[in-house]
Amino acid sequence: MKPGFLKYDPQAPCPQYLEDLATGYWFSEVLFTAVEAGLFTLLAGGGMSAAEIAEALGFSIHGTERFLGALCALGLIGRDGDVFFNTRLSETYLVRGREHYQGDSILWRKHLASSWRGLKECLEAGGRVSYPPPGESRECMGQRVGRYIRAMDNVARYKVQEILPIFEGVFDTGRVLDVGSGSGAVAAGFLEQYPGLAATLVDIPEVLELTKMLMEERGLGGRVTCHPANILEPGALPQGPFDLVILSNILHIYTEKEGALLLSRAAGCLGAAGFLLVHDFFPEHRPEKAALMDLNMLINTYNGKVLSSRWVRERLEARGLCSTELVPLRSDTALVIAARDAGALEKLKLAPEQRLAARIMSLGFRGVCPISAADIYVSDWVELRCRYGCENYGRPHCPPNSPPPEKTRAVLKDFSVALLLEGEPPARDFQLRVLAAEREAFKAGYYKATAFWAGPCALCPSCSAAEQCRHPRDARPSMEGSGIDVYETVRRAGRSLRTLQDRQDYVKYFALLLLE
Repeated sequence: MKPGFLKYDPQAPCPQYLEDLATGYWFSEVLFTAVEAGLFTLLAGGGMSAAEIAEALGFSIHGTERFLGALCALGLIGRDGDVFFNTRLSETYLVRGREHYQGDSILWRKHLASSWRGLKECLEAGGRVSYPPPGESRECMGQRVGRYIRAMDNVARYKVQEILPIFEGVFDTGRVLDVGSGSGAVAAGFLEQYPGLAATLVDIPEVLELTKMLMEERGLGGRVTCHPANILEPGALPQGPFDLVILSNILHIYTEKEGALLLSRAAGCLGAAGFLLVHDFFPEHRPEKAALMDLNMLINTYNGKVLSSRWVRERLEARGLCSTELVPLRSDTALVIAARDAGALEKLKLAPEQRLAARIMSLGFRGVCPISAADIYVSDWVELRCRYGCENYGRPHCPPNSPPPEKTRAVLKDFSVALLLEGEPPARDFQLRVLAAEREAFKAGYYKATAFWAGPCALCPSCSAAEQCRHPRDARPSMEGSGIDVYETVRRAGRSLRTLQDRQDYVKYFALLLLE
């Protein structure tokens, strides 16, 4: 039985993947139009017919019916007979005025689309070619900055909710410095969580005008000090010490030279027991999104660049700071947290598997996803596919020489969490990485760490049922050979799978690393 792999792998000879890339703007234009028209806010009052929606939005009934059909297909609205209504996703994130509204962020992406159409010219020039018009009025610049700040506020408000639990119980009182604060939403999240904190926000004057207003809307204006400055100029940052210094989505606006300077100055503001929080895009986490953000920086900034977490940690170490491994968030960004004293980092509420996942990712996997052991699906039919559909049946460590489904179920009761490891051929290289990941977990204190890899054992060039295993210490059973339904397990982890259409298609391997 072949291991599971991602749908429409970019390296597979599958034209559908290319077709989906080429029509990606169809999806985004439907979303942009619906948000811009206020459709989801309209439907927040309850379900409406197509005719009622068309009249309210000023659309033709013919076009509206087809438009609503596309939104239903995308899962953004639902339908009950003649009545259309918001899905939970849209009701939560696309209704203006709701706490987690993302409409401003979505429409900012529409604004960026025009500059992306000049990608070829940027590549020819080696950098940005589209700039605001010379002599742009203060009003126009204010509108542009305002759109950007509100867009970033949408994003930061929900991302900070992932960050706050890591600092649970760390602060009673103290000072926060948010460098390049943008909307100030990350600092605001800490202020709302910890009433004893006060914050200083540093950014250019045009940004801070709106930031101050957003803080006042949240009832935090009295605990915030605005410090207008160009953060790269000497003496731009206020004097410390600060208990928390925040660099959120700011490093990727610069290259290594400015980034190193910014990290150094931020470190200089840190108190003896304080924390430096770096929140950004990193190529080690969600590499596709990080690469596209890097390209966006080429198109839309003077010299922005997505930097690696390894580079960031080396710069922090050079300043005498200790740092965590890369801490991945569920979204497309991640964290590096630093302090003067390694003992301070032990106060953070970082799940051990989060720390381990970052180290394992550096071994060369395409993805490392923590999952609950309860989400590992074991089924009795899987062994039949090995027995009656695979030429490797009977080899050492393949059925019937691997754990049967009932044994696998019993083993899983001893574990609470696991890491789903994603890689690619050659099989032997992938399996060696899985063994390295298992050793890394053991060294991290997971003494029961146990791996199930993808496919038959490939450690040796040849193997047969008549031979005795030459590497019994290193050989591991496969997920499928042990009764694990790879497709269902990976689907539960939020990944999309398909079966092979052709034996020459490029596959993605998945392995499980059980932890306790």
